[in-house]
Amino acid sequence: MFFSKYSEKKDGVIRAYDVHANRVKVVCIILLIISFAITIGCFFPAIWVFLASFKDIREFTRNVTILPSKFSLEPLIETWHTFKFGKYYVHSFISVIGCLVCAVLFNGLLAYGFAILKPKGYKIALGLVMWSLLIPSVTSIVGLVRNISILGMTGSYIPIWLSFGANAFYVVLFKQFFEDLPEELMEAARLDGCGVLQIFTRIVLPMSKPIIVVVAIFAVTAAWSDFLLPYLMLNGSGKETVMVRLFAFKDTPTNAVQVLRAVLFSIIPPTIIFAIFQRQITDNAAIGAVKG
Repeated sequence: MFFSKYSEKKDGVIRAYDVHANRVKVVCIILLIISFAITIGCFFPAIWVFLASFKDIREFTRNVTILPSKFSLEPLIETWHTFKFGKYYVHSFISVIGCLVCAVLFNGLLAYGFAILKPKGYKIALGLVMWSLLIPSVTSIVGLVRNISILGMTGSYIPIWLSFGANAFYVVLFKQFFEDLPEELMEAARLDGCGVLQIFTRIVLPMSKPIIVVVAIFAVTAAWSDFLLPYLMLNGSGKETVMVRLFAFKDTPTNAVQVLRAVLFSIIPPTIIFAIFQRQITDNAAIGAVKG
């Protein structure tokens, strides 16, 4: 019954005539069991954090079962109001939205120059971008923070936004995709009088939705979970993000369960985004990978 869906399959790793062999069926079942176990292992930490958040400190330390004795939202609401997570959510969303815009706009423009415009000397700039992939970002953090302090932008979201607008990995993704776009459409746009920016906004970007979604996924995930630069830029400014606030718990009188609830609050937005846009994320990521 399980292998009936392979009856008309003519390509791929397992085809219709493969499943007639018992050995192939056994291997498929073993792989499915292994995949299921890996899935459970990946989801178990998040499930454990979710269930443990409903316990109080006494039950958490003495009860070894994974299920809480009762499901009540009062402890979660209390922790949310006590640590003012609403404010830090707003700060994180401001940071994420700015990072997303900069990641798409600035890296896309640079890749547009490398892949389509190709001005004189672009290979030198492209080589520098590629070389920057070999340098760990942490090694330049001291100079970066120093220059930001000199410019007087400490305590601002702008340095965090711009750091995502200068990402060599995103530039490479955009460049590989732009190089496969049909040149005929851009030539037609030039004949119609479109300028360089008009071609980028009216032709290139609308045709690049798959890779834009891929970059957006990377940027949103990285911006939400980023700690070091927001901590160095925003700590003590009143604009701290959720991740910076989690680190600050070490200096507050909290117990283990309250920390778990805070961790739960920090993973809710990415989980909701993935649950809502799962099909769009996977489809566009696959299209972007094939296109690139």
